[in-house]
Amino acid sequence: MTRNVGEQFAYALRDKDAERLKALLDPGVDFRAMTPSRFWESSDVDDIVDGTILGTWFAPGRTITGLLALETDRVGPLERVGYRFAIEQADGDRTLEQQAYYRTDGATMTWLRIMCTGFVPVA
Repeated sequence: MTRNVGEQFAYALRDKDAERLKALLDPGVDFRAMTPSRFWESSDVDDIVDGTILGTWFAPGRTITGLLALETDRVGPLERVGYRFAIEQADGDRTLEQQAYYRTDGATMTWLRIMCTGFVPVA
């Protein structure tokens, strides 16, 4: 089964695979994201992956233990991927969900917007 770019992004994120994530982002990607406490913006792939996504959001103290949900769709000219992860961290288990809207040149994301729930405690 061939996965679309959004699905590939979710699986690379689940695996915390920096090289795969970077390969899925166009070198000049227009990236913006919103988390509960901050807005993020960059067009530098290394900064996006190493600094923001894996360096801050999914830093070493946060272990992704499962992909709980994954769905894709189109919204007009945009692709959408939604994913939910089970997260383990020192102060307890969490769930995190993100919705990503993106444009692609076929192989990489050229424009990417992510909305994040933050780390929600598991009841």
